[in-house]
Amino acid sequence: MTDERSAAPDDGAWMRRALALAERGWGHTAPNPMVGAVVVQDGVVVGEGWHAHYGGPHAEVEALRAAGERARGATLYVSLEPCNHFGKTPPCTDAILAAGVRRVVAACVDPSPVAGGGAERLREAGVEVTVGVEDASAREINAPFFHAFSSERPFVRLKLALSLDGAVADRSRQPAWLTGELARREVHRMRAGVDAIAVGIGTVLTDDPELTVRHAPPPRVAPMRVVFDTSARLPRTSKLAKTAAQVPVIVVCWAPEPAHAAALEHTGVMLLHAATSRDALVGLRERGVRSLLVEGGAALASALIQEALVDRLIIFRAPLVLGKGALNAFGAVPPVPVADAPRWRLLRTQRFEDDEMSIYAPPAAGGGRAI
Repeated sequence: MTDERSAAPDDGAWMRRALALAERGWGHTAPNPMVGAVVVQDGVVVGEGWHAHYGGPHAEVEALRAAGERARGATLYVSLEPCNHFGKTPPCTDAILAAGVRRVVAACVDPSPVAGGGAERLREAGVEVTVGVEDASAREINAPFFHAFSSERPFVRLKLALSLDGAVADRSRQPAWLTGELARREVHRMRAGVDAIAVGIGTVLTDDPELTVRHAPPPRVAPMRVVFDTSARLPRTSKLAKTAAQVPVIVVCWAPEPAHAAALEHTGVMLLHAATSRDALVGLRERGVRSLLVEGGAALASALIQEALVDRLIIFRAPLVLGKGALNAFGAVPPVPVADAPRWRLLRTQRFEDDEMSIYAPPAAGGGRAI
């Protein structure tokens, strides 16, 4: 249950600080959420902390440890309801009660049936609890975590680099960077925060990508690489096949040629047989993928958009016009009259030199500020 009616005037500002701290755990906390915490005494920060890595101390414990005795009678701001169970660490509610905190402000309720219930326990112990401050932003930074409790497929982010006229490639279809270095570094940062990175077979045959995190701090676990490839045509000489023994590669297929499929499996590539995109996503979830970054190409992007399987659409717009014959990103999506076209919601924009990133949520999705 959320209750913002008891929120104080400064609660939003302190919670935004907690959310900023939470994002320091990017790429290192999954499958746990990213969480930040701030201890405030008489309008002054006396302790801060965040969940730095999976299995390590939670944000509340780190912040209370930093505050020490100054936590007694203070207010604790935390971006997720404190946990109330023994997992890899003891319950955060125990640490909060032991520290003598007077008031706890949580951004949102923990959806976990195992870890949740911390707010109620604190209230029963006499601690004042407010839940719901910056709720939408808190849910957005941990969107895959919340999504996992209500869906059998991964949370899907579709990332595309486009020209001003909506193309992903020029008429030659030859590999070429549309965006600049800063935008590409941001994509690598995004890669570090997901369980898997996916492309279609056309992208592999054209670009021979590695789909690894190279231009950002490495994550705790390297993302799996996924190729949507109906016939399992992935070349054994590709960078993906050659490195499948080091970082997992999954080929989503339906009618592979038996001999080539067997040869791929011999290199360490795993085959996932699925008749539809949705079946493929469910199969990936069963293999531990809760968050998926899809990086094209145009055919795969169009299929996922058409089947309403995209949770966040991330567009990097480059200041180029590629003209007639260029490959349109959504050219395979069936035509829709303007009056009937679903309107995506803009969550965030950011400039990377002359490139601009825009992040959209689908019409029916909730959420706040994107990451």
